Amino acid sequence: MGNTWLRLAGAALVIVSCSGLGFYMASQWSEHLKTVEHLRKMIFLLKGEIVYANSPLAEAFERTGRKAGGQMGDLFLKVSERLMGQRGESFYGIWQEEIDGLSKEVCLSSEDKQNLKGLGEHLGYLDTGMQERTILLYLEQLDLSIDYLRNHKQEKSRLYTSLGIMGGLFLTIVMY
Repeated sequence: MGNTWLRLAGAALVIVSCSGLGFYMASQWSEHLKTVEHLRKMIFLLKGEIVYANSPLAEAFERTGRKAGGQMGDLFLKVSERLMGQRGESFYGIWQEEIDGLSKEVCLSSEDKQNLKGLGEHLGYLDTGMQERTILLYLEQLDLSIDYLRNHKQEKSRLYTSLGIMGGLFLTIVMY
């Protein structure tokens, strides 16, 4: 009798934990979308600072980071600090190191990070018009990414939650 309760409790724990994993994966998709949308807003702010306010790159990154806040805002502030304390490093080198140093909590895919690194490749040393075109190109990439994430959000959320629940049920059946 006691063994049966233990098995039922174990089965319930397996189902709940697998379901939880499915719900976690679905929430990661939503978080990824929010992060990319926040990044898009920040890039618009950066564009305004560079093109319209004609701010130097370090100042533009500092203002954008302060306005935006969050972990992505911290990225911009760190880049700004390193630019202001210039030790002969190139902007692109600083940019790459800071993106590589982003915590795992920032919900960006490796493709997102690669595209973000590509943005920094042409900032800082070109004329304002060329920097603006580079930023606009990156914004187009972000828009495509946001559209994809939005269009597949409901589908992926259902898939992840269903797989989590069904995976838990399958494991429970296999264990019995």
